[in-house]
Amino acid sequence: MKLCVLIVGHKESSPGAVNEGLGMSEFAFNDKLSVDIQEALTSADVSVVRAFRKSYKQLPSDVNEMYPDFIISMHCNAFNRRASGTEVLHYHRSVKGAQMARILQAGFIVALGLKNRGVIACGAEDRGGYLLRYTKAPCVIAEPFFIDNSNDLRIALSKRNKLVEAYSTAIVNIVEEVF
Repeated sequence: MKLCVLIVGHKESSPGAVNEGLGMSEFAFNDKLSVDIQEALTSADVSVVRAFRKSYKQLPSDVNEMYPDFIISMHCNAFNRRASGTEVLHYHRSVKGAQMARILQAGFIVALGLKNRGVIACGAEDRGGYLLRYTKAPCVIAEPFFIDNSNDLRIALSKRNKLVEAYSTAIVNIVEEVF
């Protein structure tokens, strides 16, 4: 049995990017989504544990103490309210992280049908790089859509079940193909 830690990006008191028009934050979207992903995988050969950020600096060591086999940090992109699409980040020196990112990205593209912004290799100094670098298990940062783009968010909300399925299927495929 493999252990996957799902990190719910941000926290209630610091919810990340927000779509003011639709009243949705990154944390609120991913908190509920992570529960559904965890429930969808109860019969799979993988155990899924949700983790929450207390502090960004402490996050890698908090997650490392759980001894996961792999980690997915759940986020939503934001930029200028017009940018759109799906991307997954991984540490540039992690072969398994790159494989995980490709599996997740493929599932997100099918589930949401948004622009494929690609799989992005990051160094420690890049966006999200601190987490990607300092977790001991392979880690990716999922950015399935731009929450500040109302069209992207509407698509994610209307295809929410497909997004849960994309994450769940990807987690099972990661266990089978990467580990």
